[in-house]
Amino acid sequence: MPDLQTLRIEYDPRGIACVRFARPEVHNAFDETMIREVIEAFRDLGQEARVRVIVIAAEGKSFCAGADLHWMRRAAGYDEERNREDAGELALMLNAIYACPKPVIARVQGNAFGGGVGVVAAADIAVGVGTAVFSLSEVRLGIIPAVISPYVIEAIGARHARRYFVTAERLSATEAQRIGLLHELAADEIELDARIDAIASALLQNGPKAMEAAKVLIQAVAQKPLEDELIEDTVERIAQIRATAEAKEGIAAFLEKRPPAWAPASKE
Repeated sequence: MPDLQTLRIEYDPRGIACVRFARPEVHNAFDETMIREVIEAFRDLGQEARVRVIVIAAEGKSFCAGADLHWMRRAAGYDEERNREDAGELALMLNAIYACPKPVIARVQGNAFGGGVGVVAAADIAVGVGTAVFSLSEVRLGIIPAVISPYVIEAIGARHARRYFVTAERLSATEAQRIGLLHELAADEIELDARIDAIASALLQNGPKAMEAAKVLIQAVAQKPLEDELIEDTVERIAQIRATAEAKEGIAAFLEKRPPAWAPASKE
């Protein structure tokens, strides 16, 4: 991966990659460069065999403040077509996170506003410190959370979105967990790291291709009517994956009471 200006990527030998936002001086707000680097990082890591789990983290006291003010100032002078192109890049960034074939964990160590909430919602699993604050603040600026809306609404539901999209009020971490934006809360960053490590360790015990297929399954089944076509689709999916080498190894390992080939070696 070429030299990065806005990110740091760290590798754990167990198969965990950490994509860390590295613009703490602007609260990790994203601009054109950061958006492009996130897209490329997730596309590359999603295809990298040694990577089994991806963590999104951030430097400094904020997780992500959304759009960079200088970028927004430039965008205010763009015509509609150029704004469409810019929004398209942001959409690609969020989808690169959401559709990544590897499980993605958001490590939310500080505040997340605007598009930063979209990043949290696009991750598969989100754990945050209890002091973090969240806000869908776009309407305060006379705009709307359009590009992040599919991910945020999937995470918190339309009913909560009807409130928070229009009030722009700040949510505590406790409220963010209650409405589904965060899965877990941690008392501090030490506990946050411990929970992230525990979740990542659990993920490493699972079949890599099975987890990828499970993510695709959710997108295929969610909010679809329970009709014959959907039932047939799920039957086809399990039939196909049962025939794979990974499934055969997993079932054999279970029956033989041994770890499967993909599981990390025991520390004992």
